[in-house]
Amino acid sequence: MFYREAGQFKTTYLADQQIFPITQDRIGVLLILAVAFVAVPMLFNEYWIKAILIPFLIFSLAALGLNILTGYAGQLSLGSAAFMAVGAFASYNFMLRVDGMPILIAFVCGGLSAAVVGIAFGLPSLRIKGFYLAVATLAAQFFIVWALTKFGWFSNYSSSGVITAQEMQIFGYKFVTAESKYLLVLSIVVLLALAAKNMVRSSIGRAWMAVRDMDVAAEVIGIRIMHTKLLAFAVSSFYCGVAGALYAYAYIGTVEPEGFNLDLSFKILFMIIIGGVGSIVGAFLGAAFIVLLPIALDVMVQEWLHGIFPPSISSNLQLVVFGGLIIFFLIVEPHGLARLWQIGKQKLRLWPFPH
Repeated sequence: MFYREAGQFKTTYLADQQIFPITQDRIGVLLILAVAFVAVPMLFNEYWIKAILIPFLIFSLAALGLNILTGYAGQLSLGSAAFMAVGAFASYNFMLRVDGMPILIAFVCGGLSAAVVGIAFGLPSLRIKGFYLAVATLAAQFFIVWALTKFGWFSNYSSSGVITAQEMQIFGYKFVTAESKYLLVLSIVVLLALAAKNMVRSSIGRAWMAVRDMDVAAEVIGIRIMHTKLLAFAVSSFYCGVAGALYAYAYIGTVEPEGFNLDLSFKILFMIIIGGVGSIVGAFLGAAFIVLLPIALDVMVQEWLHGIFPPSISSNLQLVVFGGLIIFFLIVEPHGLARLWQIGKQKLRLWPFPH
């Protein structure tokens, strides 16, 4: 009733090629953006913004990058955290060694550095696929973290290998408060998410999906397999690199190579599996599930089960419940939370008529 497309006619090619062709979708996105940009900084306290919303946005961007590679191009990767590390340390070195380097340009350069590294480790995809490719990207995870730890130049010869991100400043304005950092991260994530949404609808995205579905048939119809796969690795690594730079500058502040370990790569992989592989919205839903659910479980265990179980059992109980919910969601809907969102929209289009 509220989500019907009846009466919405496209009279120009420009209207037909809109990112959100349905009027209700455009209104909904604008409302969400208005709440995120205006209401959230006014209503939420510093803890929520700094400890929950900023990491949620950063992990959403990293999951979006992995979803481009795995969900749309069909190339498995277990090195997302390593590419985030490349983006973080590259941005730090660009700011350190280039006088007057703007922070946004440093983020872009960090993403491009991660893209170059991603192309290098994506070369095995021309010969292998599936789990063998996942093992090759796993090698990237260990090698990059080892290189950042072994060679002191990357951390400006810090004895511990830890880097402290420089102050973020754009046109003389310093991003010091949690609200200002949140708005900067939100702006970058929204811009890159819209770019990804538009990219997967273009000829590039169609080529990725053709290679994902059947690479032999894609090559027969004229799609360049090498170019398509390496471009997917480059774009995905760029998104992860920018997410790593934001992780270092807007969230942690002081990072070390071991902070971008294999656990973080698996965390990002779980985000796209739970949220929905091959879905832009799925990256945000999966990040919300992974970031927000442990906090909710922690609060529930402390308030409801406090005094019933000893602290050691309570902490393990949180992990058990979290893992059980992941398994439950994968059994109920293997295509992720984004599929449930799509089903809900389809029902709204036909409601109240039977279907």
